[in-house]
Formats: sequence, structure tokens, C-alpha cells
Amino acid sequence: MKEKILKKREGFEGQQLIVVPRKISADFLTQDPITRQLYITDIGYYPKARYHYIKRPAGISQHIIIYCIEGKGWIEIDKKRVDILPSQFVIIPANTPHKYMSEEQEPWTIYWIHFKGEISAYIVGLILQRAKNFRLHLTYNENRIRLFEDICINLQKGYGDDNLRYVNMIFNHFLSSLLYEEKFNHADQEERQDIIGQTITMMQEKLDKLITLQEFSQYAGLSVSHFSAVFREKTGYSPIEYFNHLKIQKACQYLLFSAATVKEIAARLGVEDQYYFSRMFSKLMGMSPSEYRNRNKTAEH
Repeated sequence: MKEKILKKREGFEGQQLIVVPRKISADFLTQDPITRQLYITDIGYYPKARYHYIKRPAGISQHIIIYCIEGKGWIEIDKKRVDILPSQFVIIPANTPHKYMSEEQEPWTIYWIHFKGEISAYIVGLILQRAKNFRLHLTYNENRIRLFEDICINLQKGYGDDNLRYVNMIFNHFLSSLLYEEKFNHADQEERQDIIGQTITMMQEKLDKLITLQEFSQYAGLSVSHFSAVFREKTGYSPIEYFNHLKIQKACQYLLFSAATVKEIAARLGVEDQYYFSRMFSKLMGMSPSEYRNRNKTAEH
């Protein structure tokens, strides 16, 4: 009997708990072109949730996010137990057996969300690629907490169509703050770029030059192999590919907003051979520079 008394699903002082009526989910959230992609079914905030305990032997039909901001607890997913500490969040895929509990001496304070939708499993998969044992570390960010609070405040105002769209579009942003934390945090910081960001800025400033991979790596202060690996990890492209993409992006602007010839544009972008430039443009854009210019001029009329 003692063990049952010391375990509770909810009922914590200061808690928030919102459950979207299932009829609203069935009649609107699963039908609307925007919300059916990704939508919240339940959301809550449990401060200092001593004895908080959940056991779901078969999981539930929604995906679950638990974000711990203070205190401690543990979670067991598919019989694998991991400890949860402050500034960590856990993602539990739908229909996955799990149980979790707050630590008694230092009970956790958590934000949690249950969600579904057509793209929800894909997003969960992206998060799991970055997670270790279903768990990721997050830097505390007030803006992320504001997003969560904005969702709760607006859900409390009712379930009008526009309100539900707004709330779930905020949720998309909230998820992006978990998945792409570095980008989310940079939006709230003074300009302080890492070396790859600085290199990209340098590329943008020197589109009229031909710069070698060796020169890029020297600028970054890294070996060619290490710089190339880090750059590709950050951007998905090799440094030269990325530089050429920026050049073609600038070429498109010249073609649309100036009367410069293809030869002149190539020269402005540091490419002496206009035929090489045209091949590079065609490869990236799927048409020649002249075709691009003519097609867009035609579209204007």
C-alpha cells in the first residue's frame, strides 16, 4: 500500500494541465490542412512534482516530449532506464512501452506535450537521430519557455479554428527550438558566429574572387581535411560547392535586375571562362543563364 500512496499521476501545486477534447481533434485538428500535419493533444507543466509516476506498458497513441528544467527523475523506455537531469528533454515515440518517475528528494519540474499528426513520426525520427537513449541536453532559453506558455495561454482561450491553427503553428516553432537548438539560441544572442559562419560571411563578401579550398581552410585556421569535414557537417555541402551556390544565387540577381551580359556576369563573379560559368549555372539551376533570364522576363508579362 505504501508504494501506491507515494506515486501520483498529477495533482501538483501550481500545475497546468490542458487536454484538447477528442471531438475537437477528430472534427478539426485531423481534418484541417495545417493542423493535421502536426497538432497537440495534451500539454502540461508540473512544478516540483514529487512522487510523479507514470507507467504505460503499451505506450500511447501520441508522441511525448518531457522537458526537465530543474530537479531529477528517470525514465524507462523499452526496458532501458536513463536518468533525467535539468536542461534535458526526452522524446518518447508513440506506442512505445515506458514508465517514468520524479526523484523524491529533488523532484523534477517538467514541461510536457503529447502530439500527433501526419509528419509527427518523421519529426520524432529527426530528433532521435540527435538523441542518445531518447534524451538530449538543452540550454535553458527563456524564449523557448515563452513559446510553451503562449501555447497554454491560447489553448485556455478556447478551440476556435484560428486559435487552434495559431497554437499548433507555434508548436512547430517550439519543436524547431529542440531540433535546431544552436540556430534557435543564436537568434537571441549578439552576433557571434562560429568559424564556419565567419567563413560563409567571407564567401559572401568575396563572390567576385576565385578562392581555393586551401585558402578557405587557412582562413578558418584548420587543416584542409578537418575544415572540409566540419563545413560539410554544418551545411551539407563541401566549401567549394557552397561557394559556387552563392555565386549562382548572385548571378540570378544580375540576370533579373541588370542588363549585363552572361560574360560580364561571369567576370563579376570571378569566372573568366563564360562557358564554364554557363555550365555551372545550368547544372545548379536546370537551365542556361539566358533561358533563366528570358523565362523570368516572360513571367513578368
